[in-house]
Amino acid sequence: MRLSSLRLRLVVVFALVALVSAVAVSGIAYWINRDAVLTRAQNAALNDFRESLGENAGALPRTPACDAVQGAADTMAGSTQRYEVVLTAGQRDGSVCTASSDPEFSLGDVPDALRAAVARKRPLKGPNKAEYHMYWQRITLEGEPYLVSGAKVIGGGPTGYMFKSLAPERDDLNSLAWSLAIATALALIGSALLAQAAATTVLRPVQRLGDAARRLGEGKLDTRLRVSGTDELAELSRTFNDAAAALEKRVAELSAREESSRRFVADMSHELRTPMTAITAVTEVLEEEADSLDPMIAPAVKLVVSETRRLNDLVENLMEVTRFDAGTARLVLDDVDVADQVTACIDARAWLDAVELDADRGIMARLDPRRLDVILANLIGNALKHGGSPVRVSVRTGTSAAGEEELVVRVADNGPGIPEEVLPHVFDRFYKASASRPRSEGSGLGLSIAQENAHIHGGGITAENAPGGGAVFTLRLPRDAGRPAPEGDGGDADGGSGRTGPDGGADGGEAGR
Repeated sequence: MRLSSLRLRLVVVFALVALVSAVAVSGIAYWINRDAVLTRAQNAALNDFRESLGENAGALPRTPACDAVQGAADTMAGSTQRYEVVLTAGQRDGSVCTASSDPEFSLGDVPDALRAAVARKRPLKGPNKAEYHMYWQRITLEGEPYLVSGAKVIGGGPTGYMFKSLAPERDDLNSLAWSLAIATALALIGSALLAQAAATTVLRPVQRLGDAARRLGEGKLDTRLRVSGTDELAELSRTFNDAAAALEKRVAELSAREESSRRFVADMSHELRTPMTAITAVTEVLEEEADSLDPMIAPAVKLVVSETRRLNDLVENLMEVTRFDAGTARLVLDDVDVADQVTACIDARAWLDAVELDADRGIMARLDPRRLDVILANLIGNALKHGGSPVRVSVRTGTSAAGEEELVVRVADNGPGIPEEVLPHVFDRFYKASASRPRSEGSGLGLSIAQENAHIHGGGITAENAPGGGAVFTLRLPRDAGRPAPEGDGGDADGGSGRTGPDGGADGGEAGR
């Protein structure tokens, strides 16, 4: 299992370090004390046995009686070291007398290797000054630890073996081991508590930094951290505060510039409406009199009329975009039959012969009819302009990812489709796929305005290419926009109609094609 929490990782690391350290220290302490305890007990017993063997067994004749051997064994066992003794001595008849200070111990309890080493006679040469030496070994008898030692009296006397119980030393070492284990456990618990405290000390500033970064990401640019101390975390907090201050200043500058640009576009569009209204009226008169004008002048008049309408459309589009940017666009909701709305949009623009409609009557939705008309006019007009007829429009109902009822309108054309590199930009303002054709009948704002109108309803528009060819624009809107209708449309507070062109907004720019 992966440790995803930094606090948990710190605690685990602290605990592991403390555990390894405590185990290592406890192990070293245990082995040092064990060696010291056993060595001290062993040396004391061996020295006492050597002296007692020389004083008691060494005083016996070369072939002592068994009673004398038993008496010597009992005398030696009375030592303060509390060990048991087994003595063996040869008799005149060639037999061996064995005496034990405790019936529980016998010569058979002595390991054969130890008896062989004790009985081995060594030549007197070099550093060796004695024929026989004392040997010892640690053994276990019936589950109890013992120190067994043996030596032969110099000059052919008896051979003695000592059995020294190491049970007291074992008990002392067990107590020491338990004490070290408890100390290790306490060190582990203490390290966990210290790790928790250290993690809290380290992570609390990090958590504050994360919360501040989250608030900064939410747009609260005045977020700052309280700086205390001179460590690395304090320096990090100072760096964050400096970065936040620089970001706030930069955003304020950009916001001021953006607001200035919006005001300029709004003021410019508003100021252009009055002269554009007068020019439009004049061009309409000229258009009506075009047939009676000099044939040399008629083309120029038609060009003026066309360009005037285009300029008027651009002004209207700019005003609509300005309302969206300023956040003043509002919905005027009404219950509409979507099929009737689509039919009315197509009929008003004389597109009935070029559009195939697949929509059931009676599909009701609570939407803004004017803005829905703008969306449909842009999508269908764009498909006719760049994809070619027939354009297929289908209306369906469905369920959104959030589980709410939604309206799905698909507009598919019969064209070559949209280039893949253009698809991400079809809803960008003033985007034109062909740089060699900067002037076109559209302004490049139609699809952008359609998308904005879909967003204000709580929906959206997507563009894709159909597998068999042609582009498909899919409009998804909630069946109920769910907003109370305000008095009037805030988007038209300046008296504008909000249309994106004289044909209701059939302006998609180049639409990527």
